Amino acid sequence: MFTCKPMLCSNVENLSPQVIRQVAKELADLSSNPPEGVKVFPNEEDITDIQARIEGPAGTPYAGGVFKMKLVLGKNFPTEPPKGFFLTKIFHPNVANNGEICVNTLKKDWKPELGIKHILLTVKCLLIVPNPESALNEEAGKLLLEQYDDYSTRARLYTEIHAKPKPKEEQSNVRDKSSDGPIAKKHAGDKFAGEKKIIPVDKKKKEKKKVLKRL
Repeated sequence: MFTCKPMLCSNVENLSPQVIRQVAKELADLSSNPPEGVKVFPNEEDITDIQARIEGPAGTPYAGGVFKMKLVLGKNFPTEPPKGFFLTKIFHPNVANNGEICVNTLKKDWKPELGIKHILLTVKCLLIVPNPESALNEEAGKLLLEQYDDYSTRARLYTEIHAKPKPKEEQSNVRDKSSDGPIAKKHAGDKFAGEKKIIPVDKKKKEKKKVLKRL
């Protein structure tokens, strides 16, 4: 049975040195000067496998989410467009269940001079303005056209479950901060009061009045 290492199975060996240099230059530019809401993670071992993270645009059901995606450059790139996939599960008319992205830039409107940056910005725009006419997810496309509120609710739910960043470090920091908050201090005060038994000011005044009456 034929097997091969990932590096050998990539399309790097099929691309011309000129194309490889051009892609490497563009990825370097994107890494040092990324578009707003987009971050690129080049694969040093395989330049044909480009991964990125796109922040869900404000005012959309994807707001607050961070969506991982990748572009796969085929052996005929840039004559043929790359394939785009969402690695983060998303409810969107133009994203299939396997994550494949359907957008005209990666289909009939592709031009060899279009770069990686243009593709990433187009995908980000797709989160703002979906195209139900070329839906890969028919249910999402139908809801978008006929019951937008239901579509928006489902998309927000997917975003909340699959795309909201939940780093363990952030969670631990939140717990640390909350332990120093007002509630924690209140409990600490209660404990201290129980040990030392602090007498309220009003009670002290009453006791003082009783003493004065006796005099």
